Amino acid sequence: MAKTKSTFFCQSCGYQSAKWLGKCPSCNEWNTFAEEILVKETKNNSGSVSPNKVRKPQLINEVTLQNEQRFSTRDAELDRILGGGIVPGSLVLFGGEPGIGKSTLMLQLALQAQGVKILYVSGEESEQQIRMRAERIGIQNHTCFILSETNTQHIFKQIEQNQPDLLIIDSIQTLHTGFIESSPGSVSQVRECAAELMRFAKESATPVFIIGHITKDGSLAGPKVLEHMVDTVLQFEGDRNYVYRLLRTTKNRFGSTNELGIYEMRGTGLRAVSNPSEILITHRDAPTSGVAIAASMEGLRPMLIEIQSLVSSAAYGTPQRAATGFDLRRLNMLLAVLEKRCGFRLGIKDVFLNIAGGIKVEDPGIDLAVVCAVLSSNEDLYIPQDTCFAAEVGLTGEIRPVNRIEQRIGEAEKLGFKRIFISSYNTKGLDINKYKIKVIHVAKIEEVFSLLFG
Repeated sequence: MAKTKSTFFCQSCGYQSAKWLGKCPSCNEWNTFAEEILVKETKNNSGSVSPNKVRKPQLINEVTLQNEQRFSTRDAELDRILGGGIVPGSLVLFGGEPGIGKSTLMLQLALQAQGVKILYVSGEESEQQIRMRAERIGIQNHTCFILSETNTQHIFKQIEQNQPDLLIIDSIQTLHTGFIESSPGSVSQVRECAAELMRFAKESATPVFIIGHITKDGSLAGPKVLEHMVDTVLQFEGDRNYVYRLLRTTKNRFGSTNELGIYEMRGTGLRAVSNPSEILITHRDAPTSGVAIAASMEGLRPMLIEIQSLVSSAAYGTPQRAATGFDLRRLNMLLAVLEKRCGFRLGIKDVFLNIAGGIKVEDPGIDLAVVCAVLSSNEDLYIPQDTCFAAEVGLTGEIRPVNRIEQRIGEAEKLGFKRIFISSYNTKGLDINKYKIKVIHVAKIEEVFSLLFG
């Protein structure tokens, strides 16, 4: 009989302890330890894949290199996020909030990959429910197999019979292995199931996509070692009150982590948005005060976004500061610069800021657009609709340069803008004559205010 062992795991970070602790020494959270019973594997338990062969060390110069043969997902946004396609033997963790569209995007991936045998394993839905969603998406695929199972040993038996080219697991928190006597979703179960999938992916060179749940603070549920084990971590974000979803990568061993994909949620599934600038800018018949357009960068993709601001007198004595999609601390810093360096009395006024479209932007290159939107609302003077901004604002009130200024100017020109404000320090090596858009370089906020509002 297998030997049993009891241990305690932190449900927040996965820290293991031999006894119960009130406070986790790793993440400093209180009352997060839960007892789990482990079963030591016997010699007859060979695991879900073939046992590892005894390997000998090799000189690094003698290791043979093989060309990386990626295959496309038929989704331009997902291919770009992954670094050019799916790498054989890769393990991808896909996380997001409930109802954001994780299962829908993975099912679309399974249905769009024509000519590739795919096994879609769901522990949360039955085969009938998956078929209903596939009918709603409206894509036919005769090489996509679905399986409703949670036991990893049964799943690997089906894998041996079908030999899929791609495996999708929905989700890792629902799986359980018979080698550990604990409930599905516990730290030990998630860790062991992920380890079995990782061994299968590396030994068989079959790519595996794993859907993972997230906690209330937005981090991926389960032990932190789960993110270390996988090759790529994708995060699906967005407000369910809006139709747009953002796909970011926080870890990628086969590509860049600065890429961003945008999807639009429809009744027939998720549609990839190839030009997000056109959908994030509102086309108005008449100009409005408090609105400025910023030329932002998300990874290697230029993107124009609309910044809306509202400045009003503080009705309750204490001024309010609120920002949606923008760092509130950075907004307070910019307001302090306007009051100290430029003389604008904003300390007694309420300031509200919103990034249109429900997206979150961390690019400091939108600072100048934020400042101009606030000043436009404060003075009740509108900014011309054919004007955009691409610059950072320093604590001294200077206009600082930003990276990839050529791509920002090119995106603004492509969308029909007539002029763009940039930093004077960004003009080095920049050929302004090749652009049809008027490039205005400024050094201080006062110069921007006088050029915009006179």
